[in-house]
Amino acid sequence: MLNHMRKNLSKLAAGTAVSALTLGLTAGLTLGTAASAQAEDLVVMLLPENVNARWESQDAFFYKKAMKDLAPNAVVEVFNANNDTATQQRQAEQALTRGAKVLVVIPIDGEAAAIIADQAADADVPAIAYDRMMQSENTDFWVQADMFATGAAQAQHVVDRTKKGDTLVMIKGSPTDPNAGVIAAGQMSVLQPLFESGDRVLGYENWTPGWDPAIARRSMEQALTTLDNNVQGVVSSNDGNAGAAIAAMHEQKGLVGNVPVTGLDCTVQALQLILLGEQTQCVWRPFEEMATVTAKVTAALLKGEDAASMTQGTVTNAAEAEIPFVPVDYYEAVGAEGVAHVIENDLSVSKADVCDGVASDTEFCKS
Repeated sequence: MLNHMRKNLSKLAAGTAVSALTLGLTAGLTLGTAASAQAEDLVVMLLPENVNARWESQDAFFYKKAMKDLAPNAVVEVFNANNDTATQQRQAEQALTRGAKVLVVIPIDGEAAAIIADQAADADVPAIAYDRMMQSENTDFWVQADMFATGAAQAQHVVDRTKKGDTLVMIKGSPTDPNAGVIAAGQMSVLQPLFESGDRVLGYENWTPGWDPAIARRSMEQALTTLDNNVQGVVSSNDGNAGAAIAAMHEQKGLVGNVPVTGLDCTVQALQLILLGEQTQCVWRPFEEMATVTAKVTAALLKGEDAASMTQGTVTNAAEAEIPFVPVDYYEAVGAEGVAHVIENDLSVSKADVCDGVASDTEFCKS
């Protein structure tokens, strides 16, 4: 049972009226805003940024699609904070003021987003942490794949494709993203013993604030300069970082295609790079499944039902709170077979998309 189960969702009044236009102007990018939303029907999803296209093209898209089927009378509004924590907090405050009954939050900063969960609890509104954890005791649910395991899979991929004494580069995620630390911990669970024994060498590592590919590229350029191009593997925490690392290696001879590079999300660009043999792995999570599970939890909460049956144990967050965990699986995409699997199972990615452009001449795209 949740530590502060919502006993009376319907008692929340509309509060101070804020027009949808005002919310849109102060919140940033808005997807599908409905100005006539009634308080008892309103659900708000808060996206962290638009650096990674998946948030809008996949997560938000699939969530709205599932909500239309599961809770057709609900109005779902989606806002993007564009990597600004103050904006995201303001979006949450405005949503609560307008009478939102459920918040689905992908925090920019897990610690900073704790205030969102706390304010939602004060308003007796459930707050679901989607993909990234909100580090508050008032977070109601967390929907996510096993990010520690995905990090371990990335590291193991590189280890399996390098040899004793080889030098590795780690391009880690955003230091404010709670997932980035978990991914890095998973990577190090595989790599730390090898670094300590000398079986592999950690040549360079750096974090990537905001998951900004420009920063990741500078990190890779610095690594290549520092190591005089002596790099045999790149453990990259997501596809944006992977693409940036590959772009940096393109400026040198003999690296691209010979250095394994990992990723996460399996974006269209990443799938193209895999077909070209430049990126060798990406971890794909079923965003449709994640969004649908989240919609199921949301729909249950809107009906005042107990959503605990959808959880699988709890996860302890940084606030030392036991948060009900709703897990989804992941898939490690490697080679043309991996690309085909993602295309077959991800409705937001088509073969036409992947084969439009740089990968069009690959055997996969010609078949």
